[in-house]
Amino acid sequence: MIYITEKEKQTPVKGSCDVVVAGGGVAGIAAALAAARNGAGVKLIEKQCLLGGLATLGIITIYLPLCDGMGNQIIFGIGEELLKLSIKYGYETRYPEAWLNNGSIEEKKKKRYEVQYNPQLFAIAAEQLLLSEGVELIYDTLITGVNVDNNRITEVIVDNKEGHYAISTNAVVDCTGDADICEFAGENTAAYQENRFAAWYYYSHKNGYKLQPIATTPIFGPLTERTYDGLLSDDINRLLIRGHKVILEDVLKKRVEQEDESIMPVTIPVVPPVRMTRRLSGVYTLDESEEGTEFEDSIGKTGDWRKKGPVHDLPYGILYGNKIANLSVAGRCVSVTTDMWDITRVIPACAVTGEAAGAAAALTAKKGIGFKDLDIDKLQNVLGLNARK
Repeated sequence: MIYITEKEKQTPVKGSCDVVVAGGGVAGIAAALAAARNGAGVKLIEKQCLLGGLATLGIITIYLPLCDGMGNQIIFGIGEELLKLSIKYGYETRYPEAWLNNGSIEEKKKKRYEVQYNPQLFAIAAEQLLLSEGVELIYDTLITGVNVDNNRITEVIVDNKEGHYAISTNAVVDCTGDADICEFAGENTAAYQENRFAAWYYYSHKNGYKLQPIATTPIFGPLTERTYDGLLSDDINRLLIRGHKVILEDVLKKRVEQEDESIMPVTIPVVPPVRMTRRLSGVYTLDESEEGTEFEDSIGKTGDWRKKGPVHDLPYGILYGNKIANLSVAGRCVSVTTDMWDITRVIPACAVTGEAAGAAAALTAKKGIGFKDLDIDKLQNVLGLNARK
C-alpha cells in the first residue's frame, strides 16, 4: 500500500454547545429532544439531508411494537411520542386503534402497538419538532474526527460545503448507528460483519402505492449465504448495486403479473440497508439470555419485535464506555451481544436508549462530569421511570 503525507493545517473552531448529537436517525432525534428538554444547548449533526436514517431514508417504515404482545405497553416517553408523531399527518397501514383509543386488554392482545407511517411526513414532522425545542440542525455535514483531551472529547471535527472546522462541546451522544464517534475517540468497540440483503421500496400502481419489503431474512424470505460487512466500502457498493437491480427486476415482474404497466418505483433506499456494523463495548454488555432481569440502573424497557412475551430491561451501563468520560451512545451503537443487537437495533428500542442518553448528556454537561458519575436516581426521575414503578 502506498501512503501520502497530508499537510498540517489549523482547524478553526466555529461555535460551541452543551451537547453534540451525532446522527439524526430515530435514536438521534430522541437524544436531541431529551437533551434540549433538559436545558442543554444541542447541535444535531446529520450527514444526510433528511432526518430518520433507516426509518425514513432506508424505507424501513414500520414503527415496531411498544408492547410485549400480551396487551401490556412497555415503552412510554419519547418512544411513544415519536410513534404518534410518525402518523401526525396520516398513516399508511397497521393503525393501532385499540392502543390509541383506550381499547380493552383483549383488543390490545390481538393487535400490537405498532404502525406503518409515511417516511417523508415522519422526517418533516420530526424536523419541525426538534426546531420547536430549540435544537440546531446541521445537515449535509460529516463528522470526520474528534479532539480528545484528558479522556474527554473537547471538539468534534466536521466537513461540509463550508469547509473543515471544529465544534466545541461538553458532551457527545453517538447515534451514528456505526459507533463512528467511539471509533474516532478510541473507545472500545466490537464489530458485526454479517448483514443480509435487504431492499425495501415503495411502488405506485393504478390503485395507489404500496410498500414492498425485499429481504433475505426468516421473515421476508429465505436466508442466503451471501452477507455484507457494513464497514467495508466494497461490500456496501455491492449491496447497493444489487438492491437497485433487484428493485428494477421486481417492478418489471409486477407489471407482467399484475398486468399493470403503470407500476413504477416511487421511493427507494438512499442509505445503505445495513442493520448492524459496529457498537460500543461498554461498562455493561447486555445479552438476550437476561430477559426478565431487573437492573438497578434501568433506563427503560424494550420488547422483542420478533415474538410475543419477552421483555428486556435496559441498564444504563450499555450507554457508555470505560475510556471517554463525556461520550455516550444510543440506538444501534449500544453495548449488547450479537443476539441482543437484533432486538435493540429497531425503532422503539432506539428511541428508548436515545432518550436516556440525551437526558444523561444534558445532566452531565451541566455539571461538567462524566457519564459514569451521573446520579442514576436523578436520571431515572427525569425519564419518569420512578413514577411508573
